Amino acid sequence: MKTLRRRRKEAKTDYKARFNLLKSRKARFVVRKTNTALIAQIVTSETAQDKVILTINSKNLLTKGWPAERKGSLKSLSAAYLTGFLIGKKTKSFIKEAILDSGMHKNIHGSRIYSLVKGAKDAGLNIPVDEKVLPKIERIMSNKNISKSIIEKIKEKL
Repeated sequence: MKTLRRRRKEAKTDYKARFNLLKSRKARFVVRKTNTALIAQIVTSETAQDKVILTINSKNLLTKGWPAERKGSLKSLSAAYLTGFLIGKKTKSFIKEAILDSGMHKNIHGSRIYSLVKGAKDAGLNIPVDEKVLPKIERIMSNKNISKSIIEKIKEKL
């Protein structure tokens, strides 16, 4: 009988996928969702230890011009795109390529995770993903709560 590791039982780690990511020896673009925000990290691995180089939370958008009355929509496609754009701009000087690590989240085409990836790719970070899984820019900009002009203004600030 095979014993399951504790983190696998808790549905936190897929060890086979993690091992394949570590074998590539590239920086990882880690994306996580919480109940209120999205988190993006650039992580490198050194001898069985992960080193977080940069962390950006979608709550950082509040300081960049995101309307305070819309802070409940920090998990939307628009917020995910802008968060990815922000981390892409900040890492452009020292990381050129990263691979996507979505953890135990399901791969749903056009989802918030892929919206975050699209933002990072548009900012200049090279992440190898199929273009078919990324959401269209029209869908990202068509947020009911946030107007297109606010999104463009925040994007220019970054």
